[in-house]
Amino acid sequence: MKILFTLGERKIKHTVILKIALLIAVLINLPRTLSLFDITKKLVDSFTEVSIRDIIVRFLFLFLMSLVSLELNTNWKNIYARYSTFLRTCITIVLNTILFLGIVQLLVSIYPLVTGQKLSESETGFMYFVYFVILMITIFIARILKYQMIHHEDLLENEKLKQQNLQKELTALKNQINPHFLFNSLNSLNSIVRDNKDATTFIKELSFMYRYILQSGERDVVSLQEELKFLDSYVHLVKTRYRDRFAINIAIDDKYLQREVPPLALQLLVENAVKHNEISEKNPLQVSIYSKNEIIYVENEIRQRTSFVDSTGNGLMNLDKRYFLLKKQHISISNKENIFRVKLPIN
Repeated sequence: MKILFTLGERKIKHTVILKIALLIAVLINLPRTLSLFDITKKLVDSFTEVSIRDIIVRFLFLFLMSLVSLELNTNWKNIYARYSTFLRTCITIVLNTILFLGIVQLLVSIYPLVTGQKLSESETGFMYFVYFVILMITIFIARILKYQMIHHEDLLENEKLKQQNLQKELTALKNQINPHFLFNSLNSLNSIVRDNKDATTFIKELSFMYRYILQSGERDVVSLQEELKFLDSYVHLVKTRYRDRFAINIAIDDKYLQREVPPLALQLLVENAVKHNEISEKNPLQVSIYSKNEIIYVENEIRQRTSFVDSTGNGLMNLDKRYFLLKKQHISISNKENIFRVKLPIN
């Protein structure tokens, strides 16, 4: 089905308006057309006697025909929406034909059993005509309902995009202020402690990390090489705090360095290990990152912290969602043999 509304102009196509106008004109003039050939008089003379049962049966079948036809041409069409336009059209025609013939044949068969009267040949023919007209009407109504739904969804989508654009503008304005303030503060702090080599190095690494986070926020994926460079700065900050109690071993084949991963993926996994494991002289934390068979492994021995851990628990879930949205793959998480291991596919 062609989309009725364009993004530029909210107008109904002239062909649709033409079809609806033509349908109305035909229906309104139908009684006079029948009178022209004396069909009305002949049908009235051959009609079965009107009774309560007659009205009930006709009402139920008209209702059933309208209901099924509307459902078929609106909601049920979604079942085969993935097929090509030609195939969808063929399926729709076949199903509507089966519905039309099936309903009329069922009415002709059941009518004498319920009312005790048999439909004449002319009235049976007229019944086919009436139900065909009803089918055409319901198909047109179904199209209109479908167009209204598309229009409504289009308006909602535009409203959603409008809200997102406003949010992006607000975020952009905030980002123009915050980085400027932070980098000025870091530069000022660096000038104060310039005689302390460890402190100046720490500030430089922190500044690089923050700049990387801002820049990577505009990108969906980064190369492993970029991510490892950022991780190196993060590891420096961690080692500044934990000294020899923290160690990391990185062994990634050079051929994988240009493969892409979501930004901060490795840093998040290392931070997760630091956050949830005991780090002491007795139990130092060792994190290993290595590549094998198109997969990056990040693992550490599990030594659960006994103290309170301030964590939302959404980090790994968020990484998995980002991975799936960007690469159509899931990360793998396991804790067998007391080893916490996360696998990041990079194929």
